[in-house]
Amino acid sequence: MEKAKKEPMGFFSVVMPPVSTAEKKLIAIGASTGGTEAIATILKELSPPLPPIVIVQHIPPVFSNHFAHRLNAISKLTVKEAEDGEAIKPSTAYVAPGGRHMKLERRAGRIVVACMQGDPVNWVRPSADVLFFSVAELIGDAALGVILTGMGADGAKGLFAMRHTGAMTFGQDEASCVVYGMPRAAFELGAVERQMPLAAMAGAIKQAVRGC
Repeated sequence: MEKAKKEPMGFFSVVMPPVSTAEKKLIAIGASTGGTEAIATILKELSPPLPPIVIVQHIPPVFSNHFAHRLNAISKLTVKEAEDGEAIKPSTAYVAPGGRHMKLERRAGRIVVACMQGDPVNWVRPSADVLFFSVAELIGDAALGVILTGMGADGAKGLFAMRHTGAMTFGQDEASCVVYGMPRAAFELGAVERQMPLAAMAGAIKQAVRGC
């Protein structure tokens, strides 16, 4: 078994577990400024069969539903705005409703999306951190986390929690970001296992999911 390795986290050293080779059961994506186009670029290149995909894009209410419809029209996957309490299904992408947090919960033995108001986290709602922390807790090393272009640091700590459970974690590189804020914060925290340009992201996701 690969030995655990130390990754930088500010002035501290954090021991990371080896990346799991478990079959990936969920893909979680977080993005903000420039993310609508980045997510569209990725989803256009993905096709079934894939695990469920849960997406937090910082976006106002109403626009999230339009965004989900647009993605559904260009993707071979089923894409929809998440509804509170619905069980996640393979080859389906769930977009967090604008103005509401989205996380995973276990209800009656099923993994469902929970959508709620709550206070803003990192000054935003929905928050990628809220989603990523729930994925770390419920899915662990069977998840893949992706952080894309965006302003601020939302998602960095949650992605770090995912990586600490053994999940794979990808980050968009600076050159292909509209704003290299969220990916930078995650990378500097040690939350990003692999950093890459947007053009390579869909291929890396497919390889990670189908090549485990």
